[in-house]
Amino acid sequence: MGEIRKTYDIEFKRRAVEMFVVEGMGHKTVAKALGINDKMVRRWVAHYEREGLEGLKEKRGTSSTGRPKKPATVEEELLQLRAENALLKKLIELQRGEEKNNVKRTKPLKN
Repeated sequence: MGEIRKTYDIEFKRRAVEMFVVEGMGHKTVAKALGINDKMVRRWVAHYEREGLEGLKEKRGTSSTGRPKKPATVEEELLQLRAENALLKKLIELQRGEEKNNVKRTKPLKN
């Protein structure tokens, strides 16, 4: 089984970054003082330098892969299902139109 990853709050991460950036401590020194891995400190500092405090917020479980979110209410689910149904009907219609065009093109020409 995989290792359970510990989550640190933004204040803890901010303190680690502050120790590195403001106080001038090294990654390993900060890590040892806080009892964490120095790779975490490096990662948090990089995120902070790239995105500021936003970069220190927890991002696990907030994927933006385009997967639709689960509807909150029955009404939202109904609207989502109707939209999916309409999309599928349109797709079938387009596929049938392409099949008809392909059949017409494959017929031999008359002399």
